[in-house]
Amino acid sequence: MPSVADALRQHAPEYLRRFGDDVPSGHRKVLSAITRCRTGSLGGVHYQCNGCGRDHWVGRSCGNRHCPSCGHEKSQLWLSKQTLRLLPVQHFLVTFTVPEALRKVLRGAQRKGYKALFDASAESIRDVGSATRALRGCQLGYFGVLHTWGRDPMVYHPHVHFVVAGGGVKVDDQGRALSWQATAENFFVHHGTLIKVYKAKLADHLRACGLYEQVPKETWHGKFVVDIEAVGDGAAVLKYLAPYVQRVAISDKRIVAVDEHTVTYRYTPSKTKQTVERTVTGQEFVRGFVQHTLPRGFTKIRYYGWMRTGKRKVRLDEVRWLVTVCLGWVYWLASGHAPQSVMKQPSVVRCAACGHTMRVVAITYEPLHTLSEHGLAYLDSG
Repeated sequence: MPSVADALRQHAPEYLRRFGDDVPSGHRKVLSAITRCRTGSLGGVHYQCNGCGRDHWVGRSCGNRHCPSCGHEKSQLWLSKQTLRLLPVQHFLVTFTVPEALRKVLRGAQRKGYKALFDASAESIRDVGSATRALRGCQLGYFGVLHTWGRDPMVYHPHVHFVVAGGGVKVDDQGRALSWQATAENFFVHHGTLIKVYKAKLADHLRACGLYEQVPKETWHGKFVVDIEAVGDGAAVLKYLAPYVQRVAISDKRIVAVDEHTVTYRYTPSKTKQTVERTVTGQEFVRGFVQHTLPRGFTKIRYYGWMRTGKRKVRLDEVRWLVTVCLGWVYWLASGHAPQSVMKQPSVVRCAACGHTMRVVAITYEPLHTLSEHGLAYLDSG
């Protein structure tokens, strides 16, 4: 089956030749990494089977966070770790989007624009949440994940998904945790108020970073979409977000065909369950892919309130205990009958010939074609 890397190997050279110096260096690095990923040009890993003793050379992964072939292991570890952080309470998925005219501004100044989007939406949750009757004066805990695509990965659609615990921590004047205050089962905050505050805060942050004047004035009188959805214990939402925390919009399984002129991929349009296929030119595909490249070092997952790591007055373990007391589970937990979460272990590499586990013998950064000249095979030596 064709892959994203196959499509980029086929069409990226012409894309780079055609647009030359107009291609940002960050885009060039992403294309270079993905097109060489697992080909052997980045070096390789020497495995030896613990069963049959066969040697296997595997091309090193590029490790780029935009690569659809890399990051699965990191995504699964993130999912396991984040699942352990979930509280036994209702959770909400809050999604902040921007109108079409604002998307163009963010695309032209991604570092500033994405930060403004994060800051405005996170502050809106904090301020509107803590002012809501059920959560008045409480400190909330939540995290956000930036996406820059919609259902069709070739379409630029920046938005942030926030997973918010359905409740907050009452604190004293010194910021010490006192008690847990839960929200109603299917109500977080007033939808209209959240949109109004978000729009004002986004305008303020765009002014602060010098982007406000680029936004057409009529945009601020138009519709801003913010979605609030009750998502139960939050486990299903984490599974939805996990595949995208370490890679970009389109996965290999979506690629249908690649030829010298076009790329065909599949996706499921919004509000439907019917998968469709779309064919674009090779240049359109490369352009659509690299537009999701994040600025170097930009953090696409951010934690707030008592979900933050590092210095904080209210710690997650304190919050968990307060929730436990609130739910009346103290004696059940002490009994040892409470369910225990298990961290997912990294996958095991197995021999393609006999199925036994393999161990790493050596790692090289020298291209494997050079090694092969010295008699070391980079395929199954059996």
